[in-house]
Amino acid sequence: MLMGMVVGTVVSTRKEQELEGLKLLVLRGMDLEGKVNGPVVVAVDAVGAGVGEVVLYCSGSSARQTQVTKDRPVDATVMAIVDQLEVGGTLKYVKE
Repeated sequence: MLMGMVVGTVVSTRKEQELEGLKLLVLRGMDLEGKVNGPVVVAVDAVGAGVGEVVLYCSGSSARQTQVTKDRPVDATVMAIVDQLEVGGTLKYVKE
């Protein structure tokens, strides 16, 4: 799994039928200090995340292992919303 922040959404009125009804989020990767500095990824939202939230996501074939994305043509899926991040005994992020 990878960690990132939801920085936006994608709206697409024309898409493959298997993508109908899926919410698409724009993510930026994060480092262990909680700084947003990674690559941009468009991911399917399987957990109801929103802009500004820190999430865990997976990519590749693992992205198709949720009930929401099973047998769908996706390459990244948000699988969890992070409540807090602790590294070496220090809190780096706490959801407000």
